[in-house]
Parts: sequence; C-alpha cells; structure tokens
Amino acid sequence: MTEPLLLQGLVLFYYFNFLASLQVVLIAHFSASMIMADVKRHKNEKYFFTEDGEMEAFPSIEDPHSRELSVVVPSYNEELRLPVMMDEAMEYLESRQKQQPSFTYEVIVVDDGSKDKTTEVALDYTRRYGASKVRVLTLVKNHGKGGAVRMGVLSSRGKFILMADADGATKFADIEKVEAGLRDISPKPENMAISCGSRAHLEKESVAQRSLFRTFLMYGFHFLVWFFCVRGIKDTQCGFKLFTREAAQKTFSVLHVERWAFDVELLYIAQCFKIPIAEVAVNWTEIEGSKLVPFWSWLQMGRDLVFIRLRYLTGAWKLKSPRKAE
Repeated sequence: MTEPLLLQGLVLFYYFNFLASLQVVLIAHFSASMIMADVKRHKNEKYFFTEDGEMEAFPSIEDPHSRELSVVVPSYNEELRLPVMMDEAMEYLESRQKQQPSFTYEVIVVDDGSKDKTTEVALDYTRRYGASKVRVLTLVKNHGKGGAVRMGVLSSRGKFILMADADGATKFADIEKVEAGLRDISPKPENMAISCGSRAHLEKESVAQRSLFRTFLMYGFHFLVWFFCVRGIKDTQCGFKLFTREAAQKTFSVLHVERWAFDVELLYIAQCFKIPIAEVAVNWTEIEGSKLVPFWSWLQMGRDLVFIRLRYLTGAWKLKSPRKAE
C-alpha cells in the first residue's frame, strides 16, 4: 500500500513541476511581444541643440564614423552626480586631444526622461565645449539604462564607442585599459570586438563590506548569469564597456531588455554572434545615489535572465534586426 502511494506522490510531484515549468516557458514566450527590439524614436529625440541653441539631426550608427571615440553616458536624475563625472571625462579627453591632435571625440549624454535638471546641466557642457564635442539626447519618457545606452549608441559617430556611467564610479582614465584589452583581441571578425571593464578583482573586498543577504543575492545573480546566458565573463554589470562600431551596431540593433539586465543580454547576443570579448580590471569606487534597489532590482534581473534565455530558445526573440533605426 505504501509503495503505490509513494509512486503516485512522485508522479504528481513531477507532473506539477512540469506544468509549472511549462507555464513559465509560455509566459516568457507570449509576453515577449511586449518587449520587442524597437528603435523607433519620438520626433523630439531625433535632434540635439547646438551651443547656439539651433536644432540639428543626430546621425545614425549606420553612417560611416567621423570621430575616433564616442562616449555614451546614460543619465536619469543625475543633476548632482553628472558634473563630477563630466569634469573628469572632459579634462581627460581635452588633454588627450592636445597631446594627440588627430584624436577626435564626442560625448553623448542621454537624459532618460529625468524629472530634475539633468538636461540643463548637460547642455551647459555643450555651450562650454561645443556640440561637435558634447551632445545631449533627451528621451521623452524613461526607458531604463539599457534603452538610454542603446539610443545614444545608435546616435553616435565614433569608430569606438564607450558606455560610461554618469556616477563616475570608474576612473575615466581607465579607458586606456579597456582600449588595450580591445587591441589585444586578435583576430577581430568583421572588425567586431568588445572590451569590458571588470570589478571582479574587487570581489573579496566587497564581500567583506556587504551584508550576508546582499552577498547571497550577488552570488545567486552570478550563478543565474552563468547558467542561463553568459559564460567566461566574471563581471557582466560594470558600466564601462568599449565596442568597435561594428560590434555596437550588431548587438544594440537587436537588444530587447532596457533595464538593469541589458548588459547580460548584450553579452549573450555578442557570444551568439561569436564576437570576441575581453575582460579588463578597472578601478571602481562606490558612489552614493545608486538607483539600484537591492532586493527588488536583483529579483527583476533574475526574472529577466530566465526570460532572456527562454525567449531566444523558443524563437520569440531572434538574432536579427527587425528594422533599421528610425
């Protein structure tokens, strides 16, 4: 009598687990249409203001490059932290240009629907340095960090494109480290390569300073990244990444996730396309004012990681651009 009951229990257990798994797969697949790779812009997002207050159209990443470097800075309610980062970045870039007159650059600050004076603060740098060097892309509504970075990248002119956080947590001079990482990649198929700044070397120190709960969340997230999406990269979330123009166009044109887990999808896409990726240690400092809410943000990212994998596996998302950027 006991054995048949045990067998029935096991059958029911696996049956309900199967139904639960199937439900997750179906939800991931059929909700994917709500998060499609859409690069269509509002008409106001197609233009930037020059230092004279005139409006000019942004170029497209599909155009040939006309600058050596583009720096894309996603910013949401960053009126206080942005000036510190911009002062450091502009000092470095201006000094480098003086030492290497052939070096040209642009900084694109992407205001992700901020409610403060982020755009006004950024436009002050346009007036100071000129729109040939600093441009402000103000999004009509908040998209999330990934959506803001994508819009900036698709509007860039650089042969190389760096994404850098507005908080300045990574020293801007460390661009030389990620540049060296990019140069060391050989071969570069179709000139595509990515160099990721990494904080993995600081992990022991950060674990010592974090609570047990936050450490558990961090390791859990790392496991999910490894299990579902990206292998071989220890730190997918550092906001300091350098792309060749070709790699940026290939990856950002099919990006779906617009919030915190976008880095993971971006690197997943790159690995699917067999784009070589370097990981380079950079200096990093915790800056107050983070928009990341520990528990809920990690929970959202964990869900996104599972859905990223399932949506590509079921064919709901495909590795090809649905349309050209408009």
